[in-house]
Formats: sequence, C-alpha cells, structure tokens
Amino acid sequence: MNEPPDTIGEEPGEPHGKPLGEQPVEPSALQPAGAAAEEPQSLLVFPTDFPIKIMGLNRLELEPQVVDIVRRHAPDFDDNTLEVRQSRAGNYLSLTVTIRAQSRPQLDAIYMELTRHPLVKVVL
Repeated sequence: MNEPPDTIGEEPGEPHGKPLGEQPVEPSALQPAGAAAEEPQSLLVFPTDFPIKIMGLNRLELEPQVVDIVRRHAPDFDDNTLEVRQSRAGNYLSLTVTIRAQSRPQLDAIYMELTRHPLVKVVL
C-alpha cells in the first residue's frame, strides 16, 4: 500500500505516519549554525521606528495611562506620533504610538506592561 504524499515515516499504531505539519522540530534546527541558543534572531535592526497599536475600552484614563507606560520604557517618546481613533459604536479606542525602539527586550517590556493593563484588550 502506498503512503500518502503528505505524510512521512511510520509510527507504530499509525498506519500512514504523521502529517508533515505535526512533525516535531528541534529548536536548534530553527537557528543558523553557530547562533547562541538563548538569543533569538530578530528581523529588526535597532534602533528603529516601531509602531505599537493598543486597543482598549473607551475611558478617559486610557490614553494618559498608555502614554505613561510607553514613556517609562521609551523616555524619548514623542506625543506627536500618537494616533487615536474611536470605534464605530464608541465602546473602544485604538491608539497607535510610534517609538524609537532600541532593543527587543525594550519592546517586550512595553508589550508585557501594556497587556497587563485592565483597560487594554489587544496590543499589536
């Protein structure tokens, strides 16, 4: 009996092997040779202008609190880059802040703090 083309190998109890998408991948296979296992590769080159979109409940305190969080991690944040839009029904606000990102850990810290804020629903 021929094996379907979208599977590889045979596992005991699995007549046609595992589909290709279910094959385990070793983390070392995802890194270039000689790369340190602790340092993930980044497609970003720092420093870089980086937009962050925050969506949250439409409350008066959302905008100043988001700006405070961003400024804690990016002290040179320019308020003029802030864009605010209200949802069609008026229940939510979308804020886009553009920062001069210095590193991946800086971006991670901003995302972590923003996602913990009780009024924030999504951070992209």
